[in-house]
Amino acid sequence: SDNCSGHRTVKTPTNRKANIIPSWNKDCNKQVYVRPPPWSDSLPTIYAITPTYKRLVQKADLTRMSNTLLHVANLHWIVVEDSESKTSLVGDLLRKTGLKYTHLNVHETENITSRGSRQRNLALKWLRDNFSVNDSNEGVVYFADDDNTYSLELFDEMRYTKKVSVWPVGFTGEMRFASCKVNELGKVSGWVVVFAPNRRFAIDMAGFAINLKLILSKSDVNFRLFNVSRGKQETTFLQRLVTLSDLEPKAANCTKVLVWHTRTSEPPNIQSLGDPNIES
Repeated sequence: SDNCSGHRTVKTPTNRKANIIPSWNKDCNKQVYVRPPPWSDSLPTIYAITPTYKRLVQKADLTRMSNTLLHVANLHWIVVEDSESKTSLVGDLLRKTGLKYTHLNVHETENITSRGSRQRNLALKWLRDNFSVNDSNEGVVYFADDDNTYSLELFDEMRYTKKVSVWPVGFTGEMRFASCKVNELGKVSGWVVVFAPNRRFAIDMAGFAINLKLILSKSDVNFRLFNVSRGKQETTFLQRLVTLSDLEPKAANCTKVLVWHTRTSEPPNIQSLGDPNIES
């Protein structure tokens, strides 16, 4: 008899349940590719903004990320390519995921000081063009880079963000993790970082989410494209939206790491056997 564990029980003269042989039938095959949970009108939407650029490991990173996002209810993935046109690699991948998505592109000029800023700004423009601050739609905006690793708990933590929610990030800033200090009143009072600890918002891009209505109400707030030093993009953006006292510490008062900076290594011999038709 067939079952959806991927095995078939085969009857034999000596033992009716003797051999377990791997097998898939059509119904079981469909269950391998489980699509996102049904859309719920009662849940705020998470808008995950992901800049991406052409590289050998791009498809691997986007595939891994999409497999995480497939488990998140009410998620809209906004993927913005650093490209003069939308590529078939990214477009085909997005279509196959079953996720609700928006595919955009804008090419980064060489003198931009912070990679991904122009892509994030285009995604913010798309949100402002498609939603009004007076809309009843509840949502939260999260800048989710394609090479990070995300716990599913993280999306539960951020979903009901009132203004800006914050949490620790693993493997960032030359540390095992970077986090925020939370006082006895449950308010963010400072930062646990090594790099530039005196920044007003000494936080990583993966370490905060913003209520959609706040993004819509502050239509002039974008990421700076020029004259922004390393590690300062987040603080120059957030200080135009909120004050320190507005921050909402999540992940057990910033005591749990639920997102990590990770990097997929390219093969050391990239000039070896390759075939774009297979790899893309």
